[in-house]
Amino acid sequence: MLHAKGPLLTVDVGDHSTETTDIAGVNESFVGGRGVGTRLAHERVPFDADPFGEENRLYFTTGPMQASNMSFTGRMNCTSVSPLTDGLLSSNAGGFMSRNFAATGYGAVELVGASDELVVVHVTDEGVEFEPVPDLAGATVPETVDYIESEHGLEHDHVACIGPGGENRVRFASIMTSESRAFGRGGLGAVLGAKNVKAITFDGDSSPEIEIPPIQMDVHRDAATSDHIMKRQGTTSVTDLANEVSALPTRYFSELQFEGVDGINGDRVEEKKFKKATCSACAFACKLPTRDEERGVETEGPEFETVMSFGSNAGVDDIVDVMQSNELCDRYGLDSISCGNVVSAYLASEGEFGNTELIFETVEQIVHRDGVGDLLAEGIDRFHEELGVENWTVKGLDFAAHDGRTLNGQGLSYATATRGADHMFTTMYAWEYPLVDKDEAYDPTGLDGKPEMVIEQENARALEDCGIVCRFSRSFMTPERFEGLFEADYADLLAVGSRVVDLERHFNNQRGVDRTDDTLPYSLPDFEAALDEYYERRGWTDEGTVPNSRIDAAANAD
Repeated sequence: MLHAKGPLLTVDVGDHSTETTDIAGVNESFVGGRGVGTRLAHERVPFDADPFGEENRLYFTTGPMQASNMSFTGRMNCTSVSPLTDGLLSSNAGGFMSRNFAATGYGAVELVGASDELVVVHVTDEGVEFEPVPDLAGATVPETVDYIESEHGLEHDHVACIGPGGENRVRFASIMTSESRAFGRGGLGAVLGAKNVKAITFDGDSSPEIEIPPIQMDVHRDAATSDHIMKRQGTTSVTDLANEVSALPTRYFSELQFEGVDGINGDRVEEKKFKKATCSACAFACKLPTRDEERGVETEGPEFETVMSFGSNAGVDDIVDVMQSNELCDRYGLDSISCGNVVSAYLASEGEFGNTELIFETVEQIVHRDGVGDLLAEGIDRFHEELGVENWTVKGLDFAAHDGRTLNGQGLSYATATRGADHMFTTMYAWEYPLVDKDEAYDPTGLDGKPEMVIEQENARALEDCGIVCRFSRSFMTPERFEGLFEADYADLLAVGSRVVDLERHFNNQRGVDRTDDTLPYSLPDFEAALDEYYERRGWTDEGTVPNSRIDAAANAD
């Protein structure tokens, strides 16, 4: 089975020491990326670790596909205990850093401890340097990237950093890479902030030799020649469809359709797009550099989820306003989904939907924990009672778009996902939206047959995150192509994904997560029966805990 190579580099930012550990067995058994990060965290992070404590560890990992020239492979993984969900969580980011990370020669980099002063950690194939940067306190993401380039000659594709959101421990702060790409969901930027690490850079010339089968060029060619609408509109191409089928959260989840959708849909984004953009080695080029010259707003995006969180969910019908919110999140290092939902919750409490000046002001308050922003920075699960709004979260993570009240399989996925209400854990929505060929779409209503499919998709998405292969490769990466690329039976590859989910769930079980946390703020038909079936098929107990026998098998797979 094709897998990542290279040892684990442990960086203790408290005493400025490093250690290298052979993890060949872990790499072989878990492929790379999310699998390796999860396996290491399960072994090395105390089950009772405080997300902001020195004992919490944060892992950067990538996979064997980052040794390829194939589209959909410019991605990295980050794993830690989340300050938003209080569970083990992996986040995935695109851009251009993954190949610079691989060039250090390490298979995984682990940060532990906490620095007494704000530092940048420079990781190369020749060693690690700790650079005190007190003058970068409060610096935005662009300011931090500019400093590193001017002082060290390293461009944005070598840098993972936080903005003031991470420094101020906003629980949904992002780690930013390639300046505008985010390890977004779950607040891992606040973990980096708690360690007093402003940035980490990767550079070298020691990429491991991994021979990628020639089938990679078939995938790359198909990505290059496809005329997919995402090449023009990115994920916002689904906005009108979501609205049409009543799956677009609106006005803090109180409605499922938005009358102002024409002002924020894919056509409006395409009108503002001024050039093509992509991730490393990818010919699909679905990124969205947008600009409005009249307002002086330039950003990358917004993607569909941000169109929901800062658009329909906030009652905003002007794409330029959404672009401006998106740019604020990128600049300050905030997850644009959670930030938009938090702001929408505040608008609901104030009766101020559509008030864009209040939106921009509130984002500023959140990032600096100023006034009401100090409360909002804690996330919806922690402040909803005080504001008198409904708790639209699962396991502490607020909802993405693709509403589960309409797309019921996606709703089940939100409930079972170890990360909480995250659409990317299964992407079940992609199979429940009506398609041109109706025979290929699943009936979105009801949960009959859905538990088995949710499990299969959870395992498949975990496999992609081990590879690492982008979610948007789904039209190109068939099971046969996975087998050809990773040189293994597809069933064996899915088994890797299953072990990853087991380890994530078991870690979170030790922190108190069980069936009572697999809930939704709305009812779905036969939900409890579907949950029973899900647990049975997973081999978990009726209470949603993972038996030790399964963990012994997963943890000892290497």
